Amino acid sequence: MFDFIQPDSIMKKIVLLLFCSFGSMISAQSFFGEDKVIEKSLSERWELDDEDKNGTFKLTFYKPIYVLPARWSSDPNELPQSANPDNSFTEPLNYDQVEAKFQLSLKTKLIQSFLFGHGDIWLGYTQLANWQVYNDPVSRPFRELNYEPEILVNFPMKVNLLGVDLRMAGFAFNHQSNGRDLPRSRSWNRLMFHAAFEKDNIQLYLKPWIRIESGDTDDNPNISDFMGRMEANVIYHKGNHSLYVIGKNSLNFDQNRGSLEVNYLYSVKSNLRLHVQAFTGYGETLIDYNHKQTTFGIGVSFIDW
Repeated sequence: MFDFIQPDSIMKKIVLLLFCSFGSMISAQSFFGEDKVIEKSLSERWELDDEDKNGTFKLTFYKPIYVLPARWSSDPNELPQSANPDNSFTEPLNYDQVEAKFQLSLKTKLIQSFLFGHGDIWLGYTQLANWQVYNDPVSRPFRELNYEPEILVNFPMKVNLLGVDLRMAGFAFNHQSNGRDLPRSRSWNRLMFHAAFEKDNIQLYLKPWIRIESGDTDDNPNISDFMGRMEANVIYHKGNHSLYVIGKNSLNFDQNRGSLEVNYLYSVKSNLRLHVQAFTGYGETLIDYNHKQTTFGIGVSFIDW
C-alpha cells in the first residue's frame, strides 16, 4: 500500500515542503498569538436573517479554499475511460501517485429579497485542480481542472423539525466540466435541490439532483451511476477543530456506488488551518468519474465551509 514511499528526490521535496509549511504555521501561531476561531452560522454564510444581509455583488467565500501540497492515490487513473468510446484513452499515461491538489470557491448575491422579499439569487463558482507538480518526466502538467459555475435560488426558512432547524431551501442550475478536448472532455449539467439544517455547532446540507441529459454528444453517459444523484454534507465545529464529511450516492440499489470524503481541519490562527483530507470511491474529479480510488492529502485551508 505504501510502496510509493521511496528515498528519491520527489519524496524529499514533499517532506521538505510539508516541514516548511508546518514550521511556518507554528511560527505564525507563536508570533501572532491565538485568534478566536471564526465560526459562521448558516444565516451569516447565506445572509438569511435581516441583520446578516449585505446587499448584492459582494464577493464572499462559498466552499472551502485549500491547498494540499501532497495528495496520494492508491490507484492513479492512467487510462481514463467512458461509455462513449470517443472519450476513452487507448494508451496509458505516466502519472505519479503523489500530486498537489487545490480548490478555489467564491459566490456573490445577484438579487436580494425577490419574490415579495422571500428569496435571493446567488452566482457561485468553484474550481478544483489536480497538479502533477512532482512529475518531471511528463513536464509537471495539470492532470485535471474542474470548473463549476452555478446559479442558486435560495429561500430563508425558520422551521423546527424535531428539535433541528430547517434554515434554508432552494434549487440551482449547476454546470461542471473540465474544459478539455477529446478524449479528455467530461461535463454534465444538473438541476440541484438543497435544504440546510442547523443544530448548535452542527450543520447539514442535503442536495439531491436531476441530471439534464446532453443528447448524442454525451461525454460520460452513465456518470450518475458513479458520481451519484444525491449529496449530503455534515459540518461539525468544536473549538479549534472542524470536521467536514461529504457523501455522494447513486441511489441505485442494484449496483450502489458513490463516494465519501472526510476533511479534518485544525485552526492554527483564525481561518488558517491545518487540513487533512481522505477520499474513497468514484468521481473525485470528472476525468475519474467511473474510476474508484482512495486518496489521502495534507496541507492548509484558508476558509472553511
